[in-house]
Amino acid sequence: MKTFLSNHTYLLILMLWMTASTQAQTLLIPDRVFDGEEMHSGWVVAVAENKIVYAGPENGLKRANSYKRIDLGGTTLMPGIIEGHSHLLLHPYNETEWNDQVLKESPTERAIRGVVHAKKSLMAGITTMRDLGSEGAGYTDVYLKKTIDDGIIPGPRLLVAGPAIVATGAYGPKGFHDGVTVPLGAVPVSGRDEAIKEVRTQMGNGANLIKIYADYRWKTGESSQPTFLQEEIDAMVAAATTAGRYVVAHASTPEGMRRAILGGVETIEHGDGGTMEIFQLMKAKKVAFCPTLAAGDATEQYKGWKKDTEPDTDRIIQKKKSFKLALESGVDIVFGGDVGVFPHGENYREMELMVEYGIQPIKVLQSATSVNARVLHLEGLGQIQNDFLADIIAVEGDPSQNIKQMEKVRFVMKDGVIYKNE
Repeated sequence: MKTFLSNHTYLLILMLWMTASTQAQTLLIPDRVFDGEEMHSGWVVAVAENKIVYAGPENGLKRANSYKRIDLGGTTLMPGIIEGHSHLLLHPYNETEWNDQVLKESPTERAIRGVVHAKKSLMAGITTMRDLGSEGAGYTDVYLKKTIDDGIIPGPRLLVAGPAIVATGAYGPKGFHDGVTVPLGAVPVSGRDEAIKEVRTQMGNGANLIKIYADYRWKTGESSQPTFLQEEIDAMVAAATTAGRYVVAHASTPEGMRRAILGGVETIEHGDGGTMEIFQLMKAKKVAFCPTLAAGDATEQYKGWKKDTEPDTDRIIQKKKSFKLALESGVDIVFGGDVGVFPHGENYREMELMVEYGIQPIKVLQSATSVNARVLHLEGLGQIQNDFLADIIAVEGDPSQNIKQMEKVRFVMKDGVIYKNE
């Protein structure tokens, strides 16, 4: 009797384990698979728990019938999109100007908005986001990341920069007399000691990386100028890299970009005034470029530019020029649109502009997946291959032929959990 009960218990446990294993195994069957590098027809992708366990023709998968099958006919399956430049705590400037968001919207309100923005992003196929600055909301981005990681709210995996760092006097909001103290969109510092201290403070408060402003407008309406001295940038990068973090730089002037590159930042954001010499320096120093085309396109339209019916503005002309030079230089291109300046969930705008400005759709898909994973140090993400995390999306049609298909996300899986299946 004792032996029978032991065997019976063993068989029951075995049956429960087999049932659980079967339930946790999913076979995704699309028309084609983009693996982060190239497109494959006739492939399927198998997921067990939160990992990819097979990608290839179905006849190469052992015990394929034991998987729960999800038919994704008419779609392209691909790695979840990695957004390289976002602001979850901002919303479009044609709804509320940046100054008013910083000055009039409380961190609590902005956190609530951030929850909505995070879900919209995930439903649009963005499974990972690099959030580059809370823009006056302190460490709200750190707490937003925590609530996502803890499973309290749905959203992408986040890499957060905290408040970001600016040179004293260089950032906004501005326009007040010297007797008025207003909240700033980033933390101001001067000198090596202050710069190092602030980097360490932000890392200690949960920042995954450090964002600095290598140039900015000293006065509203003026053109940007370099802000930090070379020694200040060098010190901030040294303080971050010693702790296993890295630094990115907002930079749009050739000199601001040069100082940031020589200082050791890993990505340049915006780069409107980049020259061939600067982009070649970036290539030599292995610094990647995040052009944020969609932000410039959106803000020019907010100012009254009627796209497609009026000639390009000076800013758009310059943006196209710098992007062309970047492509010619061979520098790594980071997909990142500065979303928040325009609506969350419309990250595809950057992809469409990248194609419009001269890059092939397949290269855009690579930028948004495998390239971003490599540049942003995201191991186990950005590709469809064995033992990678199951961050997977499916879009209608073939985006390598028509990038606008990225607007039509039908399926979203993050960490093996299905959030969308239409």
